[in-house]
Amino acid sequence: MSNNLTIHYICPMQLSVIILNYNVRYFLEQCVLSVEKAIQNLEAEIIVVDNHSSDDSCAMMRARFPHIKLIENKANLGFPKGNNIAVKEAKGEYICILNPDTVVAEDTFEKILNSQLVTRNSQLGIIGCKLIDGTGNFLPESKRGVPTPWVAFTKIFGLYKFFPNSTLFNQYYAQHLNENQSGEVDILVGAFMVMKRELYLELGGFDEDCFMYADDIDLSYRALLHGKKNYYFAETTVIHYKGESTVKDGTYMRRFQEAMQFFYQKHYQGSFFFSMFMRIGIVFFALVKMFQGKVSPKPVPEQYLLVSDTEALREKLTAVLQKSVERTTMENGKIVISQTISKIKQTEVILDVDYLGFKKAMSFLKENKNKSFTFKLLPPSSNFIIGSNSSNDRGEVIQI
Repeated sequence: MSNNLTIHYICPMQLSVIILNYNVRYFLEQCVLSVEKAIQNLEAEIIVVDNHSSDDSCAMMRARFPHIKLIENKANLGFPKGNNIAVKEAKGEYICILNPDTVVAEDTFEKILNSQLVTRNSQLGIIGCKLIDGTGNFLPESKRGVPTPWVAFTKIFGLYKFFPNSTLFNQYYAQHLNENQSGEVDILVGAFMVMKRELYLELGGFDEDCFMYADDIDLSYRALLHGKKNYYFAETTVIHYKGESTVKDGTYMRRFQEAMQFFYQKHYQGSFFFSMFMRIGIVFFALVKMFQGKVSPKPVPEQYLLVSDTEALREKLTAVLQKSVERTTMENGKIVISQTISKIKQTEVILDVDYLGFKKAMSFLKENKNKSFTFKLLPPSSNFIIGSNSSNDRGEVIQI
């Protein structure tokens, strides 16, 4: 016996990727392109929130990504409020808070959502991952400890560098795990955070009293207070250009001071001695961060190497860069660097993502970090190359 009853199964939205943008139009374009590749096999959505950019970020989004939800704020509402606005619109069971100056691998979200951290963990809090800068170097803030007064002291005075294996001194950057070890940590960075939307809402989202800089510390800490466990997931890598989001000038120093004061006043009510120590420490730390932000002159490439299967692209770059560009391809999954590329000359490697994919491009950065290379990516179907030579550098975009 048969009947005509048709059962419709509604597939729930798995993931909402939220990107808060402010005046980084080209980095945003590359970020969205990478996220689109990474959610192809998922029920997922992308929400871009723009905090009243003065560049053409919104015009670019409307022209190139008309299918993506774009929220245009009429003022710069800060990192916490901008993300909170987007999460209210999100439909995913999980959300990812993602900086616009990031690049995710094609399998980043699938790896995380299919990991045992997610599938077998009722106490799951926030998940972060391995972040590298535009030179391929690991960013230690990918995993951190709660910045208690003692932990902040070890950071401010650099003690964690001298005693990396001592639990007394190594908590700021969660050095009980190396960069390739997944495990439980306390604090994750707001450039990349994955969590259940339900948890985000239970926590009340980012605290809007904090304009920026301490918001990720505060949210991570409140997840711990909520009885959850936060995790660093080393099995996927994301590029965070970092310097593109924040220019470390006097304004940065003032806001960093305010952020640290916000966190300590909110979570650590201390004695007069404690307050004085933290004020001195905050000023010292902010000064250190500001001077770290002074970028060395960009190395001038002496030769260019294009990794691509398209000869016409090499010819176009030669005309734009006004220098000779050598082209190479992959063999057996490896990028071939010919003997004509001098190892002692400063070489700019341009990675054609249409040819390589984002994940292979990232692998090349990691494998060739600290050599005489700088790197730029040519995003899929784009007319610019983009990259950064330092985690404190604003980055560079060259239109082609």
